[in-house]
Amino acid sequence: MKTSAPRRPDAAAWALILLALAWMALIVLLPLVTVFAEAFSKGFEVFKTAIVEPDAQAAIAMTFTVAAIAVPLNAIFGVAAAWLIARFEFRGKGLLLSLIDLPFSISPVISGLVWILLFGASGWFGAWLQAHDIRIVFAVPGLVLATMFVTLPFVARELIPLMQDQGSDEETAAVTLGASGWTTFFKVTLPNIKWALLYGVLLCNARAMGEFGAVSVVSGHIRGMTNTMPLHVEVLYNDYDLVGAFAVATLLACLALITLGVKTILEWRFADELAASRRH
Repeated sequence: MKTSAPRRPDAAAWALILLALAWMALIVLLPLVTVFAEAFSKGFEVFKTAIVEPDAQAAIAMTFTVAAIAVPLNAIFGVAAAWLIARFEFRGKGLLLSLIDLPFSISPVISGLVWILLFGASGWFGAWLQAHDIRIVFAVPGLVLATMFVTLPFVARELIPLMQDQGSDEETAAVTLGASGWTTFFKVTLPNIKWALLYGVLLCNARAMGEFGAVSVVSGHIRGMTNTMPLHVEVLYNDYDLVGAFAVATLLACLALITLGVKTILEWRFADELAASRRH
């Protein structure tokens, strides 16, 4: 079967390319440059002061703490859900897939309100939690739950198509040769999915650190205690501390750039596996 050689861009193609570049510059590059320009508008010392300020340090620590808890838990869930869906046929499989995709279809603010309804002072379990001096909302557990919900699909949705495409022949052969379930997982399954798993974890982590809507509802906006970096940026901006707000925003921008760089490397190095994970 003959394949036609790629044609060189004509005038119309160049016009579309320039239009796309101009649009990306307007939507992505200009805001990014503005964030850094405003952050350093009053000099490096003011920028540094905004970063090392106790509330900012607490927000940074809270962001990494929540991500460090939520991302591994979602990675474990994603692997288990992908293995279950890709390897077995069972009643309710379609419902499970729909539940995994649910965070994509509802507002993060709504998910935050659900946790308030369940665990708030007037919620379904609020009286019991207060009686036992257990805090969920306006505390770290609430932030973790809200973050886990909005980042739930990322790992599972990267692994499910890949594992379905790979099939179970290698795993069946390992079990036939006497390997235990855990040995099969660590020696066969995990090596086959490790790059797609890393890719899903990367996306999950990026969303966890940048999440605003869900954690805003359950955090209570307690400075130095429950604010994450996105929430701290909002607080500073509302207090008209623009340099401080943009200074903290540069940290989020740097995390986004690092994520983009790692994502590009993974896509370049493991293009075939990542393409297979998107086939469906």
